[in-house]
Amino acid sequence: MPQLSIIVYGPNAQGHLTELLDSLEARPLPDAEVIVAAVGDWARETAEGHSPETVVVPLPDSTGDAAARAAGAARASGRWLHFVHAKDGLPAGASRLIAERTAELDDTVDILLLDHVATTWQTSATPSRDGRLLAGAGRADLALNDAADLLRLTPLLGNRALRTAFWRAHEEQLTTDDEPYAAHTALLQADRVACLNQAAYEDRRLRPESLPQLSPEDRFALIDRYESLLPLAGDRRAARAVLYDLMVRDLVRTFAGEDLPDLVAREFFRRASLAAVRWRPEGHQRPAGLEGVRHALLEEGAYTKYRAFQAANRSRRAARKAVRTRKRQVGAKLRDQQYRRALSRPVDPNLAVFEAYWERGVSCNPAAIAAKLAELAPHIHRVWVVNKENAALLPPGTDHVIPGTRRYWETLATAKYLTNNVNFPNAVVKRPDAIHLQTHHGTPLKRMGLDQMEHPAAAKGLDFAALLGRIDKWDYSVSANSHSTRMWERAYPARYTSLDYGYPRNDVFYSATAADVRAARERLGIAPGKKAVLYAPTHRDYEAGFTPRLDLAALTDRLGEDTVLLVRAHYFYGGATSPLTGLRRSGRIIDVSSYDPVEELCLAADALVTDYSSIMFDYANLDRPIVVYADDWETYRTTRGVYFDLMTEAPGQVARTQEELAEIFLSGAWRDESAAKARTAFRRRFCEYDDGRAAERVVRRVFLGEPEEALPPVLPLDERTPAPTPEEATA
Repeated sequence: MPQLSIIVYGPNAQGHLTELLDSLEARPLPDAEVIVAAVGDWARETAEGHSPETVVVPLPDSTGDAAARAAGAARASGRWLHFVHAKDGLPAGASRLIAERTAELDDTVDILLLDHVATTWQTSATPSRDGRLLAGAGRADLALNDAADLLRLTPLLGNRALRTAFWRAHEEQLTTDDEPYAAHTALLQADRVACLNQAAYEDRRLRPESLPQLSPEDRFALIDRYESLLPLAGDRRAARAVLYDLMVRDLVRTFAGEDLPDLVAREFFRRASLAAVRWRPEGHQRPAGLEGVRHALLEEGAYTKYRAFQAANRSRRAARKAVRTRKRQVGAKLRDQQYRRALSRPVDPNLAVFEAYWERGVSCNPAAIAAKLAELAPHIHRVWVVNKENAALLPPGTDHVIPGTRRYWETLATAKYLTNNVNFPNAVVKRPDAIHLQTHHGTPLKRMGLDQMEHPAAAKGLDFAALLGRIDKWDYSVSANSHSTRMWERAYPARYTSLDYGYPRNDVFYSATAADVRAARERLGIAPGKKAVLYAPTHRDYEAGFTPRLDLAALTDRLGEDTVLLVRAHYFYGGATSPLTGLRRSGRIIDVSSYDPVEELCLAADALVTDYSSIMFDYANLDRPIVVYADDWETYRTTRGVYFDLMTEAPGQVARTQEELAEIFLSGAWRDESAAKARTAFRRRFCEYDDGRAAERVVRRVFLGEPEEALPPVLPLDERTPAPTPEEATA
């Protein structure tokens, strides 16, 4: 008997079934079966075109979701069922997580509750708000009355796996096209439940305008749903209280938030009021504030008063918005006046401003330059631009300014040197005797600057005229290789001088010692003798969030106990809840997305796995193995645009599937002669100027004004000695 039966059901809505089945086929599980209850010819043809091991149950076009679920479940032989709508998705490794968690549960547990992400036509993989509730419940199984707040979880069937015997015992009650009703009913019928605080489902919400318009009866059905659910709570007071709160919340939101015709709105309000009074628990306390007023008006049945209350609230919000707008305008005008006055002061020859990655902190090329500046020219005062959120993370004693403050504008107005690896705001004025140094933050594989004009997915409304205005302020542009120099000249056409000195952030790859390598591994918790593989994928312009493209748990299982996987999400996703939470498996998967500096991760790693990230160009300086995982190369190349074909000019072996990637490591191909030959050619092309003295050359030329001929020459590649490998460092 399989541990898990994955029941995919429904029509091939907007073609999403193909993506779902592709993801299941790419990561097959030995202890799971896939059954597709395919509604309509398109869904049937799509399902039959996939893995021959998939069981296809063809159903007529008119089959509803409830009947499709039942038809799929009837063919299931697994101990647990996971219902997945054909329009939805499964994050990488989701089915494995569910199978492993359910294997831990005995037959007293009826439901496993899961976290999920939500995707719309505008956004991708947005974390849900359910994680806090699931985390609070912990891993112990429990009765619903001991954790009634679990009824507040988003009511989807996809974010709960059902024990097959439980499903069969309650199938009649759960076979309904009203999915939220079925989801809540399942919980109310369960004896015990367990939780999995990891995203194992993707709820894809189709654009409302693409769906049939809701009728008045569809609106009233929301009231009927709760009036059917509340009796199921029986004498469980906590569950009844939560359901009542949910009902009133949903009724008020539907009435207030949707533009219902007046007659429909009046009838909805009347029915909702009756339900609110009929089911109000004894001693129930209304919420405080405006929400409490809304609840009181609903219970009173005061339709006219409620509409007047809404109108008054809208007026108050509009007035507050107008006041805030006026304050912002006045504040902006005042700051502009202060900035203009500061621009009239002399430039301070001993003041330097540094910024990196849109005010994130001390990092990248600007950090390496600032450190060398402190060594060679300590008389020049260094000030960092850092946003309020990251200011507390700065190294002790770091002088900094917060963007938008008075000191921020005064510092930018009077500093002699302004260094950034992106760009300063458009409002920053380029003074004739100030020097703007652009360091960039990677070697370009993907199209940049003006070259993005042909790729709308990458440009996304970028103001190219404003971009040109920003680059016209550059005096110097730092480059790591001839390729970058040529691409910057093409993507950023202006009169700046190219400094072909190497990337200062890469100096450490030649100055680090064996002790530094050992210390980096110790800080990361990598045990001696373990092989550490750094997995660092890049941002995709056609995705809004980071979801690992690999089944990380499965990959570490294949690679064995001696391999540790360091996983680093792109910094664009640093503010989001990490989907890697919970993936530590005996120290073999470590989320290093927030670990800085990234150069230290490179020193600690025996090998790098990446896709199209510029980290490959930096890591190549270490002359250690690099494997490219390019499962979506054609899509990336088309949507973003690239400057060269990475598939033919890769720095090592290339994998197009997870199985190929695992085999590259298991066979030893990751560090064989072919991989070394490719890496050597790659290093000669892209590590051209990196020799460990880039920061010194930049400081001497830009800040100390030394002539080009007086600078340390770039050491030929064959004469450089990279930092020792982890194996060498522990020998």
